[in-house]
Amino acid sequence: MTPVAGVMWWLAGLVAACWAPPVPGPVVEPFRVPLCEFCAGHRGLEFSSPPGSAVVAVAAGVVTFSGSVAGIRYVVVAHADGIRATYGSLAATEVGQGQRVVAGQRLGTSGPRLHFGLRRGQQYLDPGPWFGSLAGRPRLVPLDGRYRRPGRAGRVCGT
Repeated sequence: MTPVAGVMWWLAGLVAACWAPPVPGPVVEPFRVPLCEFCAGHRGLEFSSPPGSAVVAVAAGVVTFSGSVAGIRYVVVAHADGIRATYGSLAATEVGQGQRVVAGQRLGTSGPRLHFGLRRGQQYLDPGPWFGSLAGRPRLVPLDGRYRRPGRAGRVCGT
């Protein structure tokens, strides 16, 4: 393996999937790592969307939970890579436990906001890197600004 191929292989392990968002609308509250297991934080992304918007699966998987907890509707989908996606604050659900879903399949409808979280085991993950990443050829650029040349435009996937 050449050095360049070795670096690209290493980078490929760090790049998350490129999913389309589960609802139309911007992220209005980002992921914030809690300092401890029971400390304050925000264990997902909060999307603002028009109430009644379709909530779709970001990737294929199996529904492991569909129901209410403390009066809030949730759908949890387990993906083949071991990650579980949680869709919360749903106005209505349209899938049931044990059902297989595909990427883009409607899971339910949103209220004015949708909580989207990811977990691997008991560890909460920042969902941000899974949505729209810049795809392009990396370049090394001197920090002092010498040898400047225009870069090639990258593209944003997942949007």
